[in-house]
Amino acid sequence: MTDTVVIAEISKGKVSPTTNELISAANILGTDCTLVIPCTDSSLADQASNISGVAKIIAAKSSVFTNYDASGWAQALDSVAPQGIIVTAASAQSKDLAARIAARRNVSVVQDVISIDGTTLSTPIYSGKAIENVAINGNVVVSIRPNVFPGVSNDGSCDIQVIDASGDLSTAVKELVERASTRLDVSEANIIISGGRGMGSPDNFSHLEEIADTLGAAVGASRAAVDTWDDIPHSMQVGQTGKTVNPNLYIAVGISGAIQHLAGMRSSKYIVAINKDADAPIFQYADYGIVSTWEEALPVLSSALSNMLS
Repeated sequence: MTDTVVIAEISKGKVSPTTNELISAANILGTDCTLVIPCTDSSLADQASNISGVAKIIAAKSSVFTNYDASGWAQALDSVAPQGIIVTAASAQSKDLAARIAARRNVSVVQDVISIDGTTLSTPIYSGKAIENVAINGNVVVSIRPNVFPGVSNDGSCDIQVIDASGDLSTAVKELVERASTRLDVSEANIIISGGRGMGSPDNFSHLEEIADTLGAAVGASRAAVDTWDDIPHSMQVGQTGKTVNPNLYIAVGISGAIQHLAGMRSSKYIVAINKDADAPIFQYADYGIVSTWEEALPVLSSALSNMLS
């Protein structure tokens, strides 16, 4: 079988748990998995030294990894990653990186993979309306959708090799200023409350945010809401063409339950649905269903939660 190379997913200066899922997928695709960790300080790699299913860890150390720069990251990682099937996460940044590394190595790229059967990869197409099966032969670059594959355990042990990946970089991003936000990302949250077009207006998402603040939850949205209102960003979208989530609790408000949305959240441990249409498909997957308008249900839910947690 082919060797595999996983590019670790870094989130908020730490090795993301998504990396464990990437290694799980890589072990299906091939053998002798090498984990490459982009970093400015090689001590970051210590966080991954106990991940199972890894034959070798490479800490790719370079100042270029301070902020994301597509060209710089692709050049630096290409210089240190061994040959084999390269696996990244299907986040917006990592899909960009996957495509650039594939171009540098003159190999194919398969994005947003949701299942692997031998050498056949499945990926959604046409905005999630169909699934394409792609047969691979030889080295490729693959991005894996988060929260789809089970992560490997953290009871392994592996030595770390530190490699200077600075290289001869012609450009680099010197500073990246992000919009201030304390809101959790839906792909990382244990509790998510999502709104659909049934919320009536993007302004009404403030009611979801109030409950999210009480629960320490993330706020998500259906594709219908994202497509309808410019004020609801794609980063909030849960579903086949958005983010796949696997929280302990998922609260769907004003979401009918289109198949594309269900594909992104039906593995949640508990699902609560609030919808005024008793025949909405979402109720077939909900553990608890409330037939009501959001205007009636959310104030009662917010008050009950506040009293319970006060």
